[in-house]
Amino acid sequence: MSFLAKLFGKQTEEEVKVAEKLNIGIVLGSTRQGRVSPQVGEWVKGIAEKRGDANYEIVDIADFKLPLLGEGTGEEPSLAQWNEKLASLDGFVFIVQEYNHSITGALKNALDSAREAWYNKAAGIVSYGSTGGARAAEHLRGICGELKIADVRTHPTLSLFTDFENMSEFKPADLHEANVNAMLDEVVSWSGALKTVR
Repeated sequence: MSFLAKLFGKQTEEEVKVAEKLNIGIVLGSTRQGRVSPQVGEWVKGIAEKRGDANYEIVDIADFKLPLLGEGTGEEPSLAQWNEKLASLDGFVFIVQEYNHSITGALKNALDSAREAWYNKAAGIVSYGSTGGARAAEHLRGICGELKIADVRTHPTLSLFTDFENMSEFKPADLHEANVNAMLDEVVSWSGALKTVR
């Protein structure tokens, strides 16, 4: 809210429009050194922001320093901050890497570190790996079902061999942008619908 809006208790028309839009978090699913998920996340965010249909933000699980489930006291401030962040969002796009045919331990821990904050929201998946991260995405879909997250069908898959240079510098093929937009169409539509049942 602008200074004048705070002073006079009114929001500008633009501020009202921003406030009415859905909030979609682009969740980076890896915390390891040398990860490429920030490159993929920023690419998705760049495509998303051109659309103007929602507020998009990067949500990096590495920023929250979450304790491993069962190893903390359950009272860590990071857990409260993580749950607050998730509660502020209407939907998600998970950036998923495949590790040994599944998602990363860090992402699984982040998913398990919240419960109700996930409920009745939608999610899209953008995955990458030697087989496009497809097996990790399928594992994530099962977890989403348990957390009452409606995962959308359209699923951009990125290959470490063709969409990355030296498996480290992200250089996506042009064809992926249409797929990302199709996925975002579904995420925004479903997120809006599910907001009515929360």
